[in-house]
Amino acid sequence: MPDTVQVSALERTLTTVNDAANWVSAVAFERGVPREYELRKHTYGELKVRGLGAQAAQHTIKKVRDAYTALKTDIRAGNLGKEGSKRRRKAESKPVAFRLEAAQPYDDRCLSWQYDRQTVFIRTVDGRMRNVPFVCSADALKLLQAHRKGESDLIARDGVFYLVATCDVPEAERYEPDGFIGVDFGTANIATASTASTGYLAAGRELNRYRKRQLALRAKLQKKRTKSAKRRLKARARKEARHAANQNHTISKTIVTEAERTGRGLALEELKGIRNRVRLRKPQRGALHSWAFAQLGDFIVYKARRAGVPLVFVDPAYTSQTCAECGHVGRRNRVDQGLFICRRCGVVAHADRNASHDIATRGESVWNAGRESRVPTTP
Repeated sequence: MPDTVQVSALERTLTTVNDAANWVSAVAFERGVPREYELRKHTYGELKVRGLGAQAAQHTIKKVRDAYTALKTDIRAGNLGKEGSKRRRKAESKPVAFRLEAAQPYDDRCLSWQYDRQTVFIRTVDGRMRNVPFVCSADALKLLQAHRKGESDLIARDGVFYLVATCDVPEAERYEPDGFIGVDFGTANIATASTASTGYLAAGRELNRYRKRQLALRAKLQKKRTKSAKRRLKARARKEARHAANQNHTISKTIVTEAERTGRGLALEELKGIRNRVRLRKPQRGALHSWAFAQLGDFIVYKARRAGVPLVFVDPAYTSQTCAECGHVGRRNRVDQGLFICRRCGVVAHADRNASHDIATRGESVWNAGRESRVPTTP
């Protein structure tokens, strides 16, 4: 929460370091992206002339080198298309560019925290700036005091400054689970957990309506093709991402808290690569590709680790067609999206709740298999 003078200094700092980063990126591109040490020999002196301090210059060079490493990783992974594709050629044909308000890393030599007063000392191009106030929740402040470690990033977003701090939180010791809670992910229902006979169900109707409305608004803005429309599109994309993240935090916290309260573990579906495996009609593709299932899974994983809740991943194949009571597998068991009727034992259940119970059973099997010794017995 900087004042007017501090805002001006922070803005000039971000503009200066990112303009310098663009120059370093051009040098790296011309010289074939050398190693960080060699790149430092070609750029460090000029960065000092431009007014950057020793630490700021080092962080700027490292930021550029890390950006090229990330680009190389994306190319190898095929994230920018196949060799010769238009998108890949565009990325490889020019230096990596940095926005003038892009994040700049700070270490403890150029940024110090005063938790009791909720202020920071931060080094800028105008010198060391003292007593810059910051705000956060009470829980976040406790987390900072207990576990902050390493670098912090200064970010400007929509005229507001943020400090993104890294906290190294140790994992709690895992307990021996008394059974497992299965979690079934979906688009109609975001998550269904076998927490009880009824089960916890996070309905996706409201979120899907929100996404459908955002999709229509994006289509209208994309047709305009103006600069203001592009700015609005970026703002809406950030807003939608924040909305989805908030939903996922709420759902994951509810599931992990219930598992911790009952002393059970969590069994999740292994959904990596689902977008490549699943074939859907065009109206369904938007729902699948805007579904942040990976983020929800990640939130459950890290919350479970912090709470010491045992967690396993299971193969999701045929969970929608398998009866949780008798184990019968059949396509006809799944009557429609919400109804499951077993053709062998006749059990009638909510389709997603039945799948969550099946996932829980598989999770217990995976956990028990992991505990069994594979060492042959001594004759």
